[in-house]
Parts: sequence; structure tokens; C-alpha cells
Amino acid sequence: MQYTKLGNSGLTVSRICMGCMGFGDAGRGQHSWTLDEEHSREIIRRGLDLGVNFFDTAIAYQSGTSEQYLGRALRDFARRDQVVVATKFLPRTPEEIQAGVSGQKHIQTMLDASLKNLGMDYVDLYIYHMWDYETPLEEILEGLNDAVRSGQARAIGISNCFAWQLAKANALAEREGWAKFVSVQGHYNLIFREEEREMAPLCRADNIAMTPYSALAGGRLSKRPGETSKRLEQDAYAHLKYDATAEADSVIIRRVAELADAGVIDGYTDGAFRPDSTITYGAALKLIMLAAGYPEQKPTGANAFSGYLTKARAEGIVTRSNVDLTKPITRLQVAQLA
Repeated sequence: MQYTKLGNSGLTVSRICMGCMGFGDAGRGQHSWTLDEEHSREIIRRGLDLGVNFFDTAIAYQSGTSEQYLGRALRDFARRDQVVVATKFLPRTPEEIQAGVSGQKHIQTMLDASLKNLGMDYVDLYIYHMWDYETPLEEILEGLNDAVRSGQARAIGISNCFAWQLAKANALAEREGWAKFVSVQGHYNLIFREEEREMAPLCRADNIAMTPYSALAGGRLSKRPGETSKRLEQDAYAHLKYDATAEADSVIIRRVAELADAGVIDGYTDGAFRPDSTITYGAALKLIMLAAGYPEQKPTGANAFSGYLTKARAEGIVTRSNVDLTKPITRLQVAQLA
């Protein structure tokens, strides 16, 4: 496992974060496909065994039962100081707005409830789940700053926002001397890449960590045509996100399958990726061609002269990169080469 600092925070996290939206009582929330506690614990424990130390949940996930499952599992399988736990809070409810509950009070109430669910004294990362258009930004940021000052949250993040909103929030926090957002959790994967337009450049410039959700597009990027699962069939939210673009997305999904068939899957042993595993000369060239987006067969018709990479041209890439393919080459080297 590889580890890194989470943006400008002092938190050291595994590059792979375990999202916990799939854990929780299936009868108590938005999703009917979530895993029960026994199976959730198996996955959490396996993640810990593989070096995952970063876990992301939310009070909205199955009425807080995701938090409860995660908290109990971590108490049994890990030391608190060995893991980084993130959870999220929702905007104020209409009832709270009507009753005049401030943003600060709402955040404190939500945080107390999450800590009770988790069975913890603090969370490492407290995330603003989605932009609250009915609550002044000053109240949200001051409430989050209070959470950091009290020690109930070590750092704060944001989710489901536009780049301008993140920039505005952090500018206000800097002006007032409040805690700034160190991470953003947005929708980002191979078939939804909007974050590359504005958010990614902002995060790169300000060293804000990106912790994308739906990295596999609700399972679409990990299944071949015809394969299915309970989630794929029952996840109404994912259907809302992806059904309208399914035909266009299928081109990318097929490419992912082609890369897997080209030998990338062979780099996995007992569930763990081995970037040091070696492949043959021919497989290396094939991977280079596929990773670069070129078809294996020469295009015909109108596309006969576009985007075709011959073996000779692939070998030219290798030659210019000073890689000796008469010797074993690792998949990691191929990825860097491509």
C-alpha cells in the first residue's frame, strides 16, 4: 500500500480509501442493496490487512448504521490512532430552518450524533456532504472551525460542490482565521470526468486533496457486458447518474475490459496488485498500444488512416524511451512508458 498526506493536513492516509456507503441496514435508508454487518466487517478487516487505513462514511448512509458498523469493526480490528476516519453531515432540514436552528448548532448536533454512532471521541476528517443553499456560508465555516478547535474533528473537507464554491469558502476561512477545507469529494471516474475542467486545477494549485466517489461508476467499470449484481440492478441513484449516457459510456467500459484482457489482471495475486510482476515483449507492446488508446486492428473505411498504432510504431516508442524489452519489464514500467 502507498500512503500520502491528505492535502494540507497532517493526516497520513492510504492511497486507497474504503468508501462505506455500501455498508448498513438495507431496511433503513435510501439503498436496498447494502451489506449487513457481518459481511461489512469481513470487507473492513480485509482492507485493514491489505494496508487500507482511510475509511469514509456518512451519517446519511442507511440512517447512521454505516457509521455504527464501521465504528464497531474498527474497535475490534484496529487501534484508533492507526486509522483515519471520515464522516459527513447533511444540510439543515426544513424543520430546523423553520425553528431557527443555526448552522453552527446544526453541525454540532450532527457531529455529536456521528461520534455516538462511531463510538469515537473524534473524527479525523469531517466533511460538508453537500452545499447548503439555505444556510449562510459563515455559519457553516464557523461551525466547522468550532469542531476543529474543540478537537472533535482534526480536519475538514467538502463534497458535491463547484470549484468556485470551494475557492470562495477557503478564501472566507482564510480571511477569518478559520480552518480551511483540506479535501474535496466529488463525482469522478473514467466515464464522468467533469472534475478535470475546474476542480482538479484548483486542487493542484492549492494542494487540496481529491477523494473521488463512484470511482468504479457504481460497478459499471468493473463488469463486462451481461454481468450484473444486486447493486447494479437496484441502485436507483446510479441509474439516475449513468443510464442516459450508457451507450457512450459503453465504449470506455469496453476499453477497460480490453486492458484487463491484455494482461493487467495477471498482475493481481490473491487480490493484491503486483506492479513488479513481469510480462512478455508482445504483451508489453500490446499494453502500450491499448493504454495509448489505439485499436489492435487496423481501422477501415473513413478511419483507415487515423489512430492506428502498428507494432513497429510501438517499438519506436519503446526505443525512444530507452527501455530494453529483451529483458523482463514490469507492468509499472509499462504504465509509465505508455
